[in-house]
Parts: sequence; structure tokens; C-alpha cells
Amino acid sequence: MTTKPTARRLAGVLPAELLPTAPTRADLTPRALARRALPGPWGARLVVRECVAALFVGGLGGLIQLADSGRGAALAAGLAAAALCLLRRGLPGTVLVLTGAATGGYGGFLPLLVLAGWSAGYRIARPPVLTAVFCLAFNAVVAFSLGLNTDGLPVRANLVVSSVGFLLLAVLPAVVGRYRAQRRALLTAVQERNAQLLRERAMIAHQARLRERHRIAQDMHDSLGHQLALIAVHTGALEVDRSLTGPQREAVGVLRQAATGAMRELREVVGLLRDDTLPEAGGVEAVERLVEASRAAGAAVALTRAGEPRPPPAASGHAAYRIVQEGLTNAHKHAPGAVITVSLRYEPDALVVEVHNGPPPAGADGAVRGGQGLTGLHERARLLGGMVHAGAAADGGFRLAGVLPYDGAGRPEGADAGAGLPDDLGLDLPVPPDPTPRRSPALGCAVGAGLVLLASVGALVWAVATFFHMLDNATLQRETFDALTVGSSEQEVRRQLPSGSRQLTNDYRHQGPPVPAGASCSWFVSGEDADALETETVLRLCFRDGRLVEKQHYAAR
Repeated sequence: MTTKPTARRLAGVLPAELLPTAPTRADLTPRALARRALPGPWGARLVVRECVAALFVGGLGGLIQLADSGRGAALAAGLAAAALCLLRRGLPGTVLVLTGAATGGYGGFLPLLVLAGWSAGYRIARPPVLTAVFCLAFNAVVAFSLGLNTDGLPVRANLVVSSVGFLLLAVLPAVVGRYRAQRRALLTAVQERNAQLLRERAMIAHQARLRERHRIAQDMHDSLGHQLALIAVHTGALEVDRSLTGPQREAVGVLRQAATGAMRELREVVGLLRDDTLPEAGGVEAVERLVEASRAAGAAVALTRAGEPRPPPAASGHAAYRIVQEGLTNAHKHAPGAVITVSLRYEPDALVVEVHNGPPPAGADGAVRGGQGLTGLHERARLLGGMVHAGAAADGGFRLAGVLPYDGAGRPEGADAGAGLPDDLGLDLPVPPDPTPRRSPALGCAVGAGLVLLASVGALVWAVATFFHMLDNATLQRETFDALTVGSSEQEVRRQLPSGSRQLTNDYRHQGPPVPAGASCSWFVSGEDADALETETVLRLCFRDGRLVEKQHYAAR
């Protein structure tokens, strides 16, 4: 455990993530240790996957171990491999080191070594820790392999076999797992960056839209507000003029009320433009006030309703109000004196608003031109998912109708945030800077895998060459063996013999006739073909007191 003074001295030398920390009492409770060894969350899919992997690794390892030892050892190896397989997610480094040590003496842990290597490469993120874990696992493999040496291999051959096996069965899967982990982290970072850029783009577009709304509101307040205030003041003064007749004073009163209402609506519109969180002014309930105002101005306006009334959303209600307002304004302007019909139909899925006026009287301009009012209504209805129709009616009049869905609450926040913005807003959306060129994880992992394969191929070539060299040293030609005579000098006989190989002839030493008492023997294999594939002709030469005392040849398995 590291003390505080020691930790302070190490803090200036080692990175923070490599400094050891003392575990707390909470970290040593059974529940905390279980969560550390078996991290969750454990869903049904993960439980099934881990159980299948443990059964497969344990079963395959038991079968492999059964070929080298008894049933008891095979069962123990299978159970141990299954248990370590379940712990590899929470303790990848520990499982890899233990598996490496077990693999050095028991072949039943070879399938687990592949899975432990992949898991360590996938889950250990810090390269120094990953390197240290694999060095410890490799040393464990080599130490136990040399210590047990169940195959009777020489030291160099044992080192080569252990190194090649560890590179292929542990390091190569770790490289693949490391690539998968880096690719997943890279994709997650790209997705998060893309989502952040989209959020920033929506925020900037929203701020630009608010700035433009504020500018329009200020212009409307400064220009229209002043003119409407003057109209209201002058009409108020004219209304009390005693020289006016009754009908004239009534007409002036209607004009003053219209100016006052226009000022009120202007204030509401300015408020909406300055703060888009306020509810929209004017809804279906205000349509009747528009009809009453038109009737007070002398127009013949009828209001009809059909269907079961239901309150539409605020945006749809305001759109209905604007459609009726625009229709009445056009009728007063282009068809004065014509009969006007305003109808509200509550359909099952939408509110239908219609304003119809009859043909204009003779001499009046009945053509309604597509000004900014109709264009704005079309855009407002489109944003709500509805539609607006304006055109001549069959009786020669004009018809303005709109279909507004009940669920037309407007576009969701952030959707198509930049659409519909003016071109002169000066909106400079940020362009993400080009990321610093970085090496692709696929390239680094491919280089690592290539080095592993290259080292494995080199070791395999060396092993093949060593095997043929040992075979050549262990082979004695039958003609040379037959030419040797018992009683010849050992030194003279040795000059005609190859150096021999104890590893290739070790299994034959306990077969054949008994060795003469006090003699030292050398075993060789014959270069001739045996009668059966499972047998080998063995040549044995025994020496005693510097003389060849016996030569034997026999078939061995």
C-alpha cells in the first residue's frame, strides 16, 4: 500500500493513472468484490451469451485435457476454464495471467487463452497496463512450460513452442480485440461530436431567428405603432366634433375602434416576435369578435358552425383566426357590400375554416391579388401540416379556406432549424475544424497483427529446420550399422556415427532387449522404411570399457 509521502514523491514521476491507490473498506466488502468480478448490468441476452461461452470453453478444454490425462484432471481443467471464462469481463488481466500459467502445463486451457487474450485487449484501455499484463502472462507460460516440460522438449524448442503459441493464441486475439474497442470508441466519439454540432447549429439558427424577429418587431413598433396612434387620436377628436351628423359620428367611432383594435393586435404581434414562448394571440374564440366588428362596419356577415367543437392547438387556432381576418379584409376591400359567410367545420381530424363572399357590386374591383397576406397564410398552414386554398367561387365571388389539423403543434424544436431563414441574416454557422490527422486504429492493429504473424512464421521455419537437423542427427544408415563389428574400439565407432538426438529417441530407450550390465548405449533410427506406419526400426549400440560390446536392432512404437 502506498503511503501519502511516497505518493507525493511519485506524483511528479509517474502518470496519475499508474499511481497505486489504497482500497477503502467499502471496496473490500463481498458485494463490492462480486460487482468487480462480475460487472453488470446482466440482461437476459448477456447471461445466455456468457453461459454458452463458459460451457463451450470448459467442454472443449476438458476434451483436450482428456487426451493427455485422466478423467479427473480433465474435469477439473474444464471447470476451472469455465469459471475463469465467467470472470474475464471483470478481471481480464488476472484471468489472462492465470490462464497463461495454467496453459504452460495443461493443454485444456488453450481455448480459454484465446478468449482471455481477446478480452484483455478489448477491456484494458491503458497501454502500459496492457503491456504489463501480457508480459506477466508470457513469463507465466514460459516458466510453467519449462518447469513441467511434459513433452520432454529441449529448452530452446520449448521456448519457441511457448512463444509461438502465446503469440498466436493470446497476442493475436488481443490485437483484434484492441481494434474492436478503439473502433467502437471512435464511432461513439464521432456520434457525440455530430450530435453536439447539430445542437449548436440549432441553437445558432434559433438565436439568429430571434434576432430577426426582434428587428422586425422593433420596425413594426416604430413605424406602424406611431401611425396607428395618430389615427386613433385624430378619430377620437373627430368623433366629438359637433358638426358631424349621427351616421358620420357612428362611422368615425367604428374607425376609431378599428384603429384601437389594430394597435392592440400590433402590440400582441410585437410581443410574439420578441418572445416566441408567449401563447399566440387570437384563436377560434376570437373569430366571433372579427365577425361582430365587420357587422358594426356595415357588412352583412354570417357565422356558421358545424360538427362537435373541440379546442385546437394554439398555433392552429391562431392560424384559423388569421384566415378569417384575411378573408374579411379582402372582402371589405375588393367586394364592398357583398354578402360574406364565415364557416367553421370541426371535422374528425382537422378544423376547416372558410370565408366566402358573393360577387362584388358593379364597378368594384373583385379580383383578389396574391399579396403578402395570402403568402403568409400558405406558409403558416404548411408549417402546421395543413393547407390553404384561395380562388374564385362558382357564383363569381371569392373563397378562402384552410384545413388545419388538430395535432398541428408546429415543428419540433431543433427540426429543420435553419429552414426558412432569410438570406441576409448574416448567419455564419460554425464549420468544424479539420481534426488533427491521427493514425487509424485499423492501421496500428494491422501492423501489430502482421508482426505477430511474421514472428510466428519465422519461429515455425526455425522449428522445422531444427526438427530436420535433429532427425538427421538421429538417423543411422543401415549399411553403416551392418558394417560395424562387435569388439571394435569405441573411438573408432563413434567417428562413424552421427551426433544423435535424445529428444527423438527418448521413447525408444525403454523398448527392445535389456541393456547389458555396465554398458552405456546410444540409440538411433534407421533410414529405411518401416513395414507399418506406427512402428520404427531402432538401432542400438552399447559400449563398455572402450569397446563395442553389443549392437541390436528392433521395431519400436
